[in-house]
Amino acid sequence: MKTVLVTLAPGFEEIETITVVDILRRAGARVTLAATVTGVLEGSRGIKVAPDEMLEAVMDKEFDLICLPGGQPGTDNLKNDPRIEKLLQKMQSQGKYIAAICAAPTILLKAGILKDRSMTCHPSVQSQFDAYFDKRVMIDGKVITSQSPGTAMEFALKLVEILFGIERMKKVNAGVLARI
Repeated sequence: MKTVLVTLAPGFEEIETITVVDILRRAGARVTLAATVTGVLEGSRGIKVAPDEMLEAVMDKEFDLICLPGGQPGTDNLKNDPRIEKLLQKMQSQGKYIAAICAAPTILLKAGILKDRSMTCHPSVQSQFDAYFDKRVMIDGKVITSQSPGTAMEFALKLVEILFGIERMKKVNAGVLARI
């Protein structure tokens, strides 16, 4: 079974978070939504989500992929949490997949994950990057980035394809009918 960690901080972008969790679970991944703070968290649009675990409880667990949703102030909350950088560096050193969408690639930049890598992100933060490409979803080695809530479905389906293969991705998409 493939395992995925999706981080959750106050002010997370709801579409980017829930779409990824939903599509990966449809594919058969064991997805853990881990929060930086206790209790139900409120997203950037006021939607409240209860996490599966606290971030501290998953620090020593193994995952095939970590995904960071964007949103504000969610991105800044993740960026300012030293546990996130620790998890990212652990995943990178183990050769695992790292995914970020919208403004969340700025977290990868801070953690040193994007060194010598091409990426995409939300246009509002693109000036922070040297190797930015205006693509909806971008893969460079084990790092997958995407632009915005509007690209969340493509991003999530690409994560399914990476973890499970194109046939599983097509099977999941047969149920949701995304244009890919």
